[in-house]
Amino acid sequence: MEELAYIPSPSRGVIHLGPIPLRGYAFCIIIGVFVAVWLGNKRWIARGGRAGTVADIAVWAVPFGLVGGRLYHVITDYELYFSSGRDWVDAFKVWQGGLGIWGAIALGAVGAWIGCRRRGIPLPAYADAIAPGIAFAQAIGRWGNWFNQELYGRETHVPWALHITSSEGGRIPGYYHPTFLYESLWCIGVGFLVIWADRRFKLGHGRAFALYVAAYCVGRGWIEYMRVDDAHHILGLRLNDWTAMIVFLLAVLYMVLSAKKRPGRETVVEPGVSDGEGVSDGAADGVSEAVEAKATEASGDEAEAEAEDDADDEAKDQDEAEAKDEAKDEAKDEAKDEVKDEAGSGSKKS
Repeated sequence: MEELAYIPSPSRGVIHLGPIPLRGYAFCIIIGVFVAVWLGNKRWIARGGRAGTVADIAVWAVPFGLVGGRLYHVITDYELYFSSGRDWVDAFKVWQGGLGIWGAIALGAVGAWIGCRRRGIPLPAYADAIAPGIAFAQAIGRWGNWFNQELYGRETHVPWALHITSSEGGRIPGYYHPTFLYESLWCIGVGFLVIWADRRFKLGHGRAFALYVAAYCVGRGWIEYMRVDDAHHILGLRLNDWTAMIVFLLAVLYMVLSAKKRPGRETVVEPGVSDGEGVSDGAADGVSEAVEAKATEASGDEAEAEAEDDADDEAKDQDEAEAKDEAKDEAKDEAKDEVKDEAGSGSKKS
């Protein structure tokens, strides 16, 4: 039965510009990386870092992440490349799809650590800055699965069902849950959640990144349960479900322990940044307000000091005036005494 409403699949996931193939999957990954770096750069500057630092470290993190993502996929789905009748060379064909986010984050963190270490930057602070950008990058990257007609869920007749038309790789044409869309929307929500929580609670020392990881794992758990592509199962659950649960617990544990050991947020995220360099407009306004407040406070102190000096001067003048008055009174008394003495002497003589 033909559905009245559904999400169509692209007729092909690649177009050729002469001899150069342009693949939708690759474009989604590239656009996602640019979004993550752009947003991460803005957040890094707002935290007091230097513009361009996020991109410099991404030069290390992105290649490591791509390798890690591919390794995780190949290792967990090795039968797709090394079983009988398969060509092991296909393991290197990243453009055909197959990147595991768990491996991408794990090995990408190693690359980021190398880049941060070379610049003397704490990795947790860098991770906090790029966390929401990674979530948005995942949201964009998931549309690469749409171009490849892969990673869909169970059959369904909902109006937003995904229409699979390809029969390659054992696919059966039909209407399925668009799990790529579910995960894309979930990642967008995770990105905004991290931004809100970071502003509200001033997360630091890697806790914003841990929140991203924990929130993503929650969504990945129920989305993974809906998928029907081949996967290894342990005790009835898909391998990625177990991975999501374990990583979720580790992320939550890190947030709890980190909040107790290092509360608050880093005051310095990048050594050697001069005053005002790499500071966003909002941060610059805050600095200006602080300077003005200090100046006002200093002016108030000066005015108070001047007032105290004036009071001291007035007191001195008053003391001097009183002293003069006392001296005059004494002089008058002495003059009167002298007059009396002279009068007494005159009466005696007469």
